Parts: sequence; structure tokens; C-alpha cells
Amino acid sequence: MTIKVLLADDQALVRAGFRSLLARSRDITVVGEAATGEEAVALAASTRPDVVLMDIRMPGGDGITATRRILTGPAGSACRVVILTTFDTDEHVFAALRAGASGFLTKEVEPAELRRAVAAVAAGDALLSPGVTRRVIEQFAHRQDPAPGDGQRLAALTARELEAVRLVALGLSNVQIAERLVISPLTAKTHITRAIAKLGVRDRVQLVILAYESGLVRPAGRAGPPPA
Repeated sequence: MTIKVLLADDQALVRAGFRSLLARSRDITVVGEAATGEEAVALAASTRPDVVLMDIRMPGGDGITATRRILTGPAGSACRVVILTTFDTDEHVFAALRAGASGFLTKEVEPAELRRAVAAVAAGDALLSPGVTRRVIEQFAHRQDPAPGDGQRLAALTARELEAVRLVALGLSNVQIAERLVISPLTAKTHITRAIAKLGVRDRVQLVILAYESGLVRPAGRAGPPPA
């Protein structure tokens, strides 16, 4: 299958560069280019891309707002958004992840890594390593107070699923979770997949955010009891 990609960046040179890099893959095709957030939302609705490469800062609607609108719009159920940023410590990255983005890439990404990232996120795999996901989310999650409703959502999980979610949020891979719980990697993946379905989150990244925002996992240096 060909992966359809939408490019959203206000700089034509940046879009041209990414289009050129992606064109080297026979399995990826660019179906549109947007220079503003509004254009990105409209093109996503008309072209139904598998992946949107979204700049955070754009005129006519920023990338965070555009991400939220795309993922709640007609293309949302089958679309994944990857944020493009100049540096991974940008607080806007966390806001974009909370809006539903599946991960982020810096604009200095290597060509081969870019194509691998697009293929991975289109297949529903985690774009970022568990450790990177945790580091970015934890960096800003300490500023958030746990949401009581999120703690109640976790009640739908079995004890094993809850523990798997906690370990995902701590940055462990499926193999590491399997070793910690003395189960097979396939069983660990099953627990995580079921947790994602029960909690109604899009992917592993959203699972980690929920774990922090519910209080299941606390950012380093922030004490407190787990949610009831």
C-alpha cells in the first residue's frame, strides 16, 4: 500500500525539501501541501492522508489547533499527525501530543529516518522510543494537576493491564515490560493493546499522557499517592 502524506509548513523551501526526501520511497506519496493551519485542516478532509507532517508554528491557525481539528474531523480515525519542530524541548510539542499527535521529529531529521518514521506511524507503531516519549511528557506533565476523571477511567483496566500501562509510562519497551511481569512480549503487547481500547486513546503516546494526567505515574520529584 502507498502511504499518503500531507505536508503542513509555512515555509515553501521546507515543504519542498521534505517532498524531495519522501519521493525517494516508492511506498510514500505526498498528496498535498499546506502553508497554514486552515489549509492543513481543509486538505486533510479532502485528501484523507495516512500521515500529516505538521509544523507547530504557522499563520492562519497554529499546528496544535490544526492537529486537534484534523484528528476530530473526517480524516481523524485513520490519520496520524507527526509534529515537526526545530528542537525537542519546545513546550508546544507536549501541547501537540496532548492534542493527539503521535510523535514528533526535528526538522534536522536524517532522510532515511524520516521515511522510516512515516512508515512506522502509518502502520500504527510507536514513532518515538518509550524513553524519549517519557522524557518529553514528563518534562511538562509536572505542571499539570491530575484530572480526577482520568483516574476513574483507569478502573476499567484489570490489575495486569494497569501495571502494563504504568510500565509503559515509565519508559519501558514491550520486551522490558514482559521481563518485569514475567510474561511473553506478545502478552505484554496484548495487555497494552487492550488498555488502549478500553481507555479510548489513540495510541501508546496518548496512553502515557493519560497515565501522567491521571496520577498513575508521577513526574520525578513530585510525590503523591496513586489515584483511587
